[in-house]
Amino acid sequence: MDILAVVIIAAVVFGLCYLIDKGFTKLFRSQAQHMSGLSVRLNKRYGSIGLILAAVGIAAIFAGMNREGEWALIAGGGLVLLVGIGLVVYYMTFGLFYDQDGFVLSTFGRKRKTYLYKDIKAQQLYNNQGHILIELHLADGNTVQLQSTMTGAYDFLEYAFDLWLHQTGKRKEDCPFHDPENSCFFPPVEG
Repeated sequence: MDILAVVIIAAVVFGLCYLIDKGFTKLFRSQAQHMSGLSVRLNKRYGSIGLILAAVGIAAIFAGMNREGEWALIAGGGLVLLVGIGLVVYYMTFGLFYDQDGFVLSTFGRKRKTYLYKDIKAQQLYNNQGHILIELHLADGNTVQLQSTMTGAYDFLEYAFDLWLHQTGKRKEDCPFHDPENSCFFPPVEG
Protein backbone atom coordinates (compact mmCIF):
# COMPACT_ATOMS: atom_id res chain seq x y z
CA MET A 1 0.00 0.00 0.00
CA ASP A 2 2.89 2.37 0.76
CA ILE A 3 4.33 1.82 -2.71
CA LEU A 4 1.01 2.72 -4.32
CA ALA A 5 0.88 5.93 -2.28
CA VAL A 6 4.43 6.84 -3.37
CA VAL A 7 3.56 6.18 -7.03
CA ILE A 8 0.41 8.32 -6.80
CA ILE A 9 2.27 11.15 -5.06
CA ALA A 10 5.07 10.99 -7.64
CA ALA A 11 2.53 11.11 -10.49
CA VAL A 12 0.82 14.13 -8.92
CA VAL A 13 4.16 15.92 -8.40
CA PHE A 14 5.30 15.24 -11.98
CA GLY A 15 1.92 16.40 -13.32
CA LEU A 16 1.96 19.59 -11.27
CA CYS A 17 5.51 20.40 -12.33
CA TYR A 18 4.57 19.88 -15.98
CA LEU A 19 1.60 22.24 -15.64
CA ILE A 20 3.67 24.81 -13.74
CA ASP A 21 6.39 24.67 -16.42
CA LYS A 22 3.87 25.28 -19.20
CA GLY A 23 2.20 28.12 -17.30
CA PHE A 24 5.57 29.64 -16.34
CA THR A 25 6.66 29.60 -19.98
CA LYS A 26 3.52 31.37 -21.17
CA LEU A 27 3.60 34.01 -18.42
CA PHE A 28 7.27 34.93 -18.18
CA ARG A 29 8.85 34.11 -21.51
CA SER A 30 7.28 36.44 -24.02
CA GLN A 31 10.28 38.17 -25.66
CA ALA A 32 11.31 37.44 -29.25
CA GLN A 33 14.37 35.49 -28.08
CA HIS A 34 12.12 33.22 -25.99
CA MET A 35 10.04 32.42 -29.07
CA SER A 36 13.00 31.69 -31.37
CA GLY A 37 13.39 28.11 -30.18
CA LEU A 38 17.12 28.67 -29.66
CA SER A 39 18.24 28.28 -26.07
CA VAL A 40 20.81 27.06 -23.61
CA ARG A 41 19.20 25.09 -20.81
CA LEU A 42 20.37 23.12 -17.84
CA ASN A 43 20.65 19.39 -18.23
CA LYS A 44 17.28 17.74 -17.60
CA ARG A 45 18.86 15.79 -14.75
CA TYR A 46 18.39 18.85 -12.50
CA GLY A 47 14.64 18.81 -13.00
CA SER A 48 14.33 15.03 -12.85
CA ILE A 49 16.41 14.64 -9.71
CA GLY A 50 14.52 17.54 -8.14
CA LEU A 51 11.18 15.86 -8.83
CA ILE A 52 12.39 12.54 -7.47
CA LEU A 53 13.74 14.20 -4.31
CA ALA A 54 10.48 16.09 -3.83
CA ALA A 55 8.47 12.87 -4.16
CA VAL A 56 10.79 11.04 -1.74
CA GLY A 57 10.54 13.94 0.70
CA ILE A 58 6.74 13.91 0.59
CA ALA A 59 6.71 10.13 1.05
CA ALA A 60 9.05 10.41 4.05
CA ILE A 61 6.87 13.09 5.64
CA PHE A 62 3.75 10.95 5.25
CA ALA A 63 5.57 7.88 6.54
CA GLY A 64 6.75 9.84 9.57
CA MET A 65 3.24 11.14 10.24
CA ASN A 66 1.89 7.58 10.32
CA ARG A 67 4.30 6.58 13.10
CA GLU A 68 4.48 8.18 16.50
CA GLY A 69 7.76 9.69 17.56
CA GLU A 70 9.23 9.78 14.05
CA TRP A 71 10.01 13.50 14.04
CA ALA A 72 13.42 12.77 12.46
CA LEU A 73 11.72 11.17 9.46
CA ILE A 74 9.41 14.17 9.10
CA ALA A 75 12.28 16.67 9.45
CA GLY A 76 14.49 14.70 7.03
CA GLY A 77 11.62 14.42 4.56
CA GLY A 78 11.03 18.16 4.79
CA LEU A 79 14.70 18.85 4.09
CA VAL A 80 14.74 16.48 1.10
CA LEU A 81 11.51 18.07 -0.16
CA LEU A 82 13.07 21.55 0.04
CA VAL A 83 16.20 20.41 -1.85
CA GLY A 84 14.00 18.82 -4.52
CA ILE A 85 11.91 21.96 -4.91
CA GLY A 86 15.09 24.04 -5.10
CA LEU A 87 16.47 21.92 -7.94
CA VAL A 88 13.19 22.11 -9.86
CA VAL A 89 13.00 25.91 -9.43
CA TYR A 90 16.63 26.29 -10.53
CA TYR A 91 15.99 24.10 -13.60
CA MET A 92 12.83 25.99 -14.54
CA THR A 93 14.17 29.51 -14.07
CA PHE A 94 17.60 29.29 -15.72
CA GLY A 95 17.79 29.81 -19.45
CA LEU A 96 19.68 31.71 -22.08
CA PHE A 97 17.49 32.42 -25.10
CA TYR A 98 18.84 33.91 -28.29
CA ASP A 99 18.10 34.95 -31.85
CA GLN A 100 19.88 36.98 -34.55
CA ASP A 101 19.52 40.25 -32.60
CA GLY A 102 20.79 39.25 -29.16
CA PHE A 103 20.30 37.01 -26.16
CA VAL A 104 18.28 37.08 -22.97
CA LEU A 105 19.60 35.62 -19.72
CA SER A 106 16.93 34.43 -17.28
CA THR A 107 17.91 33.31 -13.78
CA PHE A 108 16.12 32.93 -10.46
CA GLY A 109 15.94 36.12 -8.46
CA ARG A 110 17.47 38.35 -11.12
CA LYS A 111 15.73 40.54 -13.64
CA ARG A 112 16.18 39.17 -17.14
CA LYS A 113 18.27 41.34 -19.38
CA THR A 114 18.75 41.46 -23.15
CA TYR A 115 22.28 41.74 -24.53
CA LEU A 116 23.68 42.26 -28.00
CA TYR A 117 26.47 39.95 -29.13
CA LYS A 118 28.87 42.90 -29.31
CA ASP A 119 28.38 43.24 -25.52
CA ILE A 120 30.55 40.14 -25.06
CA LYS A 121 33.99 41.54 -24.25
CA ALA A 122 35.97 38.49 -23.11
CA GLN A 123 35.77 34.94 -21.90
CA GLN A 124 37.49 32.89 -19.24
CA LEU A 125 37.67 29.10 -19.02
CA TYR A 126 37.57 26.98 -15.88
CA ASN A 127 38.04 23.22 -15.78
CA ASN A 128 36.34 21.28 -13.01
CA GLN A 129 36.87 17.52 -13.13
CA GLY A 130 36.55 17.36 -16.90
CA HIS A 131 33.61 19.76 -17.10
CA ILE A 132 34.38 23.10 -18.66
CA LEU A 133 32.83 26.32 -17.40
CA ILE A 134 32.88 29.14 -19.94
CA GLU A 135 32.46 32.53 -18.35
CA LEU A 136 31.52 35.33 -20.72
CA HIS A 137 32.35 38.86 -19.53
CA LEU A 138 29.87 41.46 -20.73
CA ALA A 139 30.17 45.21 -21.33
CA ASP A 140 28.10 46.14 -18.26
CA GLY A 141 30.38 44.15 -15.93
CA ASN A 142 28.07 41.15 -15.59
CA THR A 143 29.13 37.63 -16.46
CA VAL A 144 27.34 34.65 -17.95
CA GLN A 145 28.48 31.17 -16.96
CA LEU A 146 27.85 28.31 -19.36
CA GLN A 147 28.72 24.74 -18.44
CA SER A 148 29.85 22.36 -21.15
CA THR A 149 27.11 19.96 -19.98
CA MET A 150 24.30 22.44 -20.65
CA THR A 151 22.01 21.62 -23.53
CA GLY A 152 22.83 23.89 -26.48
CA ALA A 153 25.86 25.64 -24.92
CA TYR A 154 28.26 25.07 -27.82
CA ASP A 155 25.59 25.80 -30.43
CA PHE A 156 25.03 29.16 -28.74
CA LEU A 157 28.76 29.94 -28.57
CA GLU A 158 29.27 29.27 -32.29
CA TYR A 159 26.18 31.29 -33.18
CA ALA A 160 27.20 34.11 -30.84
CA PHE A 161 30.72 34.21 -32.27
CA ASP A 162 29.44 34.58 -35.84
CA LEU A 163 27.10 37.41 -34.86
CA TRP A 164 29.75 38.96 -32.59
CA LEU A 165 32.00 39.22 -35.67
CA HIS A 166 29.20 40.88 -37.61
CA GLN A 167 28.22 43.32 -34.84
CA THR A 168 31.80 44.32 -33.98
CA GLY A 169 32.98 44.55 -37.61
CA LYS A 170 35.79 42.05 -37.06
CA ARG A 171 36.81 39.24 -39.38
CA LYS A 172 37.56 35.66 -38.40
CA GLU A 173 41.15 36.18 -39.55
CA ASP A 174 41.51 38.92 -36.91
CA CYS A 175 40.67 36.45 -34.12
CA PRO A 176 43.63 34.15 -33.38
CA PHE A 177 42.02 33.25 -30.05
CA HIS A 178 39.08 31.51 -31.77
CA ASP A 179 39.57 27.76 -31.19
CA PRO A 180 36.27 25.88 -30.73
CA GLU A 181 38.14 22.59 -30.17
CA ASN A 182 39.49 24.10 -26.93
CA SER A 183 36.27 25.98 -26.06
CA CYS A 184 37.80 29.36 -26.98
CA PHE A 185 35.33 31.60 -28.82
CA PHE A 186 35.99 35.15 -27.61
CA PRO A 187 39.06 37.15 -26.55
CA PRO A 188 40.58 35.96 -23.27
CA VAL A 189 40.31 38.06 -20.12
CA GLU A 190 43.28 40.38 -19.91
CA GLY A 191 45.18 40.73 -16.77
